[in-house]
Amino acid sequence: EFRECFYLFARSGQINNLDELTVIMRSLGLSPTIQELVSYLKEKNGKMSFADFLDIMHKHSSVEKLPDEVIAAFRAADPQNKGTISAKQLRNLLQNWGEGLSVREVDNIFREANVNNNSTVRYADFVKIACAPVPDYY
Repeated sequence: EFRECFYLFARSGQINNLDELTVIMRSLGLSPTIQELVSYLKEKNGKMSFADFLDIMHKHSSVEKLPDEVIAAFRAADPQNKGTISAKQLRNLLQNWGEGLSVREVDNIFREANVNNNSTVRYADFVKIACAPVPDYY
């Protein structure tokens, strides 16, 4: 996903300006501030290759702490503070909320996270698996 988005907006094969970096990072669901974007671009001397971009994405994702925010959202919907959600309910959330994933995408995530359709899922563990970086085998 990172590679596709990078080359879609950085047609020359590198990011050359603030607008390109802004569009790419926000298209990937991150919310960097203008100051952060300027510092990332300055750190890479105004130009970024795909490898530089991945380095910045790793750095920024640790700043945003996306897994912590997702776990907090699950906790907000867990009045008994059990730390779990049924697989059926999780599937419903993944398919019908926000951008909504396809059945196949949810099946792939469940397979990767070792979730059985009739099981109960510890959401903190699930989020850590789901938010882990995808290996790049290209």
